[in-house]
Amino acid sequence: MLRSAKKQQVDIRPLDASIVPRFSEVATFLRVPRSDDLEYADVGIFGVPTDQGLSFRTGTRHGPSAIREASRFIRRYNPTTHLSPFDSLNALDVGDVPISIYSLEETLANTTSFVKRLVDAGVRPLAIGGDHVVPLPVLRGIFRGAPIGLLHIDAHPDTNDEFYGHKFNHATAVRRLLEEGIIEPSRVVSLGLRGTQFNPSDSDYGIEAGFTVINYDDYERLGRAEVISTLKSVFGSEPMYITIDIDALDPHDAPGTSTLEPGGLSMRDLQVILRSLTDVYVVGADICEVAPGLDPSGVTAVNAANLAFELLCLMGLRP
Repeated sequence: MLRSAKKQQVDIRPLDASIVPRFSEVATFLRVPRSDDLEYADVGIFGVPTDQGLSFRTGTRHGPSAIREASRFIRRYNPTTHLSPFDSLNALDVGDVPISIYSLEETLANTTSFVKRLVDAGVRPLAIGGDHVVPLPVLRGIFRGAPIGLLHIDAHPDTNDEFYGHKFNHATAVRRLLEEGIIEPSRVVSLGLRGTQFNPSDSDYGIEAGFTVINYDDYERLGRAEVISTLKSVFGSEPMYITIDIDALDPHDAPGTSTLEPGGLSMRDLQVILRSLTDVYVVGADICEVAPGLDPSGVTAVNAANLAFELLCLMGLRP
């Protein structure tokens, strides 16, 4: 696969860890170049270092830097597809969204403006959060009038109307996206839901709206292969966005997150699912809710970095 005619003029590659030691140089995601020049970029990787949308354990503002650091472990080639995303696209680390420390509303607006700049330059966004309010402003920045499919991988539905009296936070983002007409309900899948609920109807909003909801009980009953088949059927090859809340993983694989929920997806499950979606057209993606201070082992950030690599690989399949 070739890059677009304009962008194949320059071949942007990450540092080679077999030549430049992993412990050297400043940490960018996957050691790709850090640049604000979008002329030759296909994908812009950026951080949204915020925890302003959280309600309990904070610390996700440190997620982007921890994921960048953990990405030093990752090599260029996917062991399943035997492809490198860098063979078909140019990826840059374009820094972090300007965060307004005391205003979530300003942070959301800044994120949307940041993403609009990328999309207007023909660059697909890959966001590293931050808490799980992040997909709302990112998708606002991508949206150009046609509703987008959404693969929402999470322990929670994120469809509350309000949370603690506020409309914009990590528990309401998916509902806001639907209300704003950004996502197409028939092409939304919520995968991995399993957390205890505030009331019996917590998950009903998405179901009534037309989402395909696959909670973890469904996942065990159907099996991984059947779930993958369902995802392929729902999304086809039309534009879609992937958002991953790291608490979709079992706490064994992701202890460093704001809202731990036992009994979730394994890291292996999620790797296989993402590697199987070879026909999807990913117009953007994010991974959120990594709180490195809650995980001294660092395994949460390592797994998040690897999942972000899988997202980049999917983008590389449709450059």
